[in-house]
Amino acid sequence: MLMLAYEDIVAARARIRSGVVETGCPASFALAAHGEGRFHLKAEFRQRTGSFKDRGSLNKLLRLDPAAREAGVVAGSAGNHAQALAYHASRLGIACTIVMPVHAPLIKVANTRGYGAQVIQTGETLSDGMALVERLTSEKGLTPVHAFDDFDVMAGQGTMGLEILEQVPEVTTVIVPIGGGGMISGIATAMRERRPGIRVIGVEAAASPGAQASLAAGAPAHLESSDTLADGIAVKRIGDLTFPHLQAFVDDVVLIDEEQITRAIFFLLESEKVVVEGGGAVSVAAILEGEVDLRSSDTTVCILSGGNIDMNLVSRIIDRALWADGRLARLAVVVRDRPGYLNEVTALVAIEGANVLHIEHTRAFGDISVGKVGIELTIETRGPEHIAKIVVKLRELGHRVEELS
Repeated sequence: MLMLAYEDIVAARARIRSGVVETGCPASFALAAHGEGRFHLKAEFRQRTGSFKDRGSLNKLLRLDPAAREAGVVAGSAGNHAQALAYHASRLGIACTIVMPVHAPLIKVANTRGYGAQVIQTGETLSDGMALVERLTSEKGLTPVHAFDDFDVMAGQGTMGLEILEQVPEVTTVIVPIGGGGMISGIATAMRERRPGIRVIGVEAAASPGAQASLAAGAPAHLESSDTLADGIAVKRIGDLTFPHLQAFVDDVVLIDEEQITRAIFFLLESEKVVVEGGGAVSVAAILEGEVDLRSSDTTVCILSGGNIDMNLVSRIIDRALWADGRLARLAVVVRDRPGYLNEVTALVAIEGANVLHIEHTRAFGDISVGKVGIELTIETRGPEHIAKIVVKLRELGHRVEELS
């Protein structure tokens, strides 16, 4: 069985050192309130293209022979791998072609083109485009660069493990997002060589549980992924090369659902002041949701693997998280249709210390009698107890009040 060698990771680090960022691994004091022990966050979203993919892509490109460099490279990707490969290929003067689905996020398509790659959009899914990658490889002699199932790529990602051991020498547990398995394979190989007793925990989106299913089956399993906020780690099948490393080195794989991913992204925004994509936030979600068994003596490093998230999506995540936390609420209030009643409602909300963000006033509700009017308020509050107090006060004034979901 072919396995990644520790020496290849050490060589990769020397090879790519000048072309990637040695990202920080600061302590997280906010996360310490949610789990046992001490916590650090490996900030891979600080890489030049916003994710850990810079490491593996650059190592692969630097390993190409002169003929392959001259011919150029090709890859199928809808996101982070595309951007990293395009950026480093352009920097090295290597022609790069990226095949992306027709509905790939516009910002990722624009970024990939902006980094200098030729982008070809075809098919509904990434799998649809892989036939074109194979054809370009055959007809034009381009070198395919796989996003994870490649020893050079795995070695590049493994350089993270070497950095963590130097930055947090007391580390006992590392929590790593899993997509195709390249990152966790490289990190686990590096860290277990130097620290055999270290625990390696993988985290997947529940909508794309390929690693967990494959470990249960004893072989890489093909699964149809569902839509997920963690699109960067949603793959249909983990790698043939990465799978043995998961079997040998990974202690556990846990699943995180969409609401838990939303909470983790919001936690990182509010408590750590960083913007992290869904796939990059699952390691923190595993801590927040109590999915990893930790002791007070543990020092845990969570990999924040990427920060390439659409800002419109961030806005929706903030609203949803505030709603779930009780800091946003919608109230439907029915009052008499007389001058002054609207002012009475909004004045009470203000007196109680809440803030009106949006208001609708209508007489058209079917369940409201003639002589009554409906007021729908979106308010900013301090939490559920604050909302409950406002509802009680409005009802004491004789108004019918319902909290809307």
